Amino acid sequence: MYHLNESLMQSAKQFADRPAFVFMGETTTYAQFNQQVEHLAAGLAQHGIGKGDAVALLMDNRPHFVIAYYAILRVGAVVVPMNPIYTAREISFILSNSKAKAAIALSALQPVLTPMKDEIEDLQLLIYSESIENEITIDQLVKEGQESEVGYAEPERNEDDLAVILYTSGTTGQPKGAMLSHRNMASNADAMGILFELVPEDRMVAVLPMFHVFCMTVCMNGPIQTGAAIIIVPKFHPVDVLQTIREQKATCFAGVPTMYNYLLQVPTATKEDFSSIRIYCSGGASMPVELLHKFEAKYDAKVLEGYGLSEAAPATTFNPLHGTRKPGSVGIDIPLVKNKVVDPEGNEVARGEVGELVVQGPNVMIGYLGLPDDTAAALRDGWLYTGDMARMDEEGYVYIVDRKKDMILVDGYNVYPREVEEVLYQHPAIIEAAVIGIPDEVHGEAVKAFVALKEIAVSQEDIMAFCRDKLAKYKVPRQVEFVAELPKNTTGKILRRSLRTT
Repeated sequence: MYHLNESLMQSAKQFADRPAFVFMGETTTYAQFNQQVEHLAAGLAQHGIGKGDAVALLMDNRPHFVIAYYAILRVGAVVVPMNPIYTAREISFILSNSKAKAAIALSALQPVLTPMKDEIEDLQLLIYSESIENEITIDQLVKEGQESEVGYAEPERNEDDLAVILYTSGTTGQPKGAMLSHRNMASNADAMGILFELVPEDRMVAVLPMFHVFCMTVCMNGPIQTGAAIIIVPKFHPVDVLQTIREQKATCFAGVPTMYNYLLQVPTATKEDFSSIRIYCSGGASMPVELLHKFEAKYDAKVLEGYGLSEAAPATTFNPLHGTRKPGSVGIDIPLVKNKVVDPEGNEVARGEVGELVVQGPNVMIGYLGLPDDTAAALRDGWLYTGDMARMDEEGYVYIVDRKKDMILVDGYNVYPREVEEVLYQHPAIIEAAVIGIPDEVHGEAVKAFVALKEIAVSQEDIMAFCRDKLAKYKVPRQVEFVAELPKNTTGKILRRSLRTT
């Protein structure tokens, strides 16, 4: 049975004395971890949290996140992970929309959350990470659960039970809550274990935000299913990450392309710093091929690039650990999951042709919370429509061309920002690049590039001339804007939509 709770309990039995996670040099074993989860679950139950209740989790990377996540699931409740730096408006919307009965949050959020308790009908309980006067803390609940004679009634467990509601940052309008069952989450974690051949001796770096599904599946649930250790890193600082990898003898590293770019720029770093790592994986956005080659050459590494989305818990493709790995490709079907590329009518296109990527498997969401029309548009005939344009080669390797919404139409020709960005990354002066479409009276749209430079003098014309050698005329940027840094979300993904509003 695919169930996250069963996974942890199984690992706690099998690997009781092995490290479950390491934080700030302190190690917690699987037996200790499971006990903390059990006590917090009992504490939550005593405060009325039970089967089917939504519990928001507003936490950064720390043991409290992992313990609270599994304690919520253990009482049969549903985790609603949230970025703790969201604005009050964003937090309020998600709490209301998910009908959250409780929120477990960083103490710094108390001034934001306390007024919401009176405003949001379903919100009854607020629990904080550190002690605040007149407020309940996680440690308090753990103690209550530990001292309780009664404990709590074990909920009936089913793999179809809702486990997590992930709010996807919609490009327009309000975020949508993707409903993921235990089967969705646990099957994808299981696939990661198989794909990366995770073993109890592995030590996975968790520096991606834990509230993000990439970290949740690859760096948290995957290792927990296999009894491996999670090295929790609070924030991404390239030098700190290098030091952690060295000191903790980490074996697996997962990051987004921006993280690999920052690690590449550390002047003192050498391949010896990464000597313990056996697996590097990248996701969250497409990695520019030039960056991939530079990182691999400098650190004697092999990066496995994959693809996923919140609605698929998240992974659907990865380059394999053994066999052919194709730079520029996000790989082949992961275990139990099928991908295909289709035309607007849903018919599979010929290999090599561009269409929309659709996905099928036990990882595909139940639907969007309270949005039957959006669910019907995304889930059709047993397939999840991703909204990403892709092509598949003869061997089944998928190449993400771009987001359907990001496509630029110049004189009726499709321009995919990623293709232009790949060329820009080859320029020796450019560290980061992003491309958008801007209105053009003559051509409909024109290409505009935003670039962050190394300390090298280069003009707009130099960059356009560089592109003219490598791209068809209509794909060459009409404008180039120099920026100190490109806008990114908390996972480090470059935000093209923020550039459109600048």
